[in-house]
Amino acid sequence: MTARPYDLVVFDWDGTIFDTTALIAEGIRFSARELGLPVPSFEAASTVIGLGWQDALRRAVPDLAYEDYPKFGEIFRRWYIPNEARVTLFPGTRRLIEGLHAAGVQLAVATGKSRPGLDRVLEQTGLGAYFVTTRTPDECRPKPNPDMLEEIGIETGVDASRTVMIGDTTHDLFMARDYHCDGIAMLQGAQSAEELAKAPAVARCRNTVELAAALDFPGLVTPEMFEAERAAREEK
Repeated sequence: MTARPYDLVVFDWDGTIFDTTALIAEGIRFSARELGLPVPSFEAASTVIGLGWQDALRRAVPDLAYEDYPKFGEIFRRWYIPNEARVTLFPGTRRLIEGLHAAGVQLAVATGKSRPGLDRVLEQTGLGAYFVTTRTPDECRPKPNPDMLEEIGIETGVDASRTVMIGDTTHDLFMARDYHCDGIAMLQGAQSAEELAKAPAVARCRNTVELAAALDFPGLVTPEMFEAERAAREEK
């Protein structure tokens, strides 16, 4: 039997597992407006997703004074958390995660979300039990620094050569590069294909069907499964 290419699959969360890109960008724009600051474009608010919170604000809302970061964050949380119920997993994601776990592949999360935010959505989605470990900027230096992947590698005992990082931003892919593991770009999230082309990746996937194939598990998410789940989500 041919060995699978990876023993450890590390997922980003927002824009990779959870379809949160638009909601986060809306929240950043709303919070800037509430504080009377120049409102960033949707693209500018989207491209910082995945970074640590302070790095994201520094880029998306450069006129925000440092001492007002906590106030901005509080406005954002008050708006975002009630609206988070609008967000769903990308079609095929649960099937893929459950299938990889059943096949004995170790799974982890490296995200720009806060620890409370990640814990909340892990419980909300019921996916927490499938991940052997998770890292956020609350415990590690934020992306694209490879600190998260280094800690995950140490905890799981899996070498970088047997690890892949999956994400929807160049922050994820440059983190993978600097950790010396493979990276897979998801073209469904925060950044455009043109922007993602600036970073190295062994595969560039439009959806979970293509991602399952890139991970050498093509049967886990078929086009028929994907379309049925997508259609059901749109009907809700």
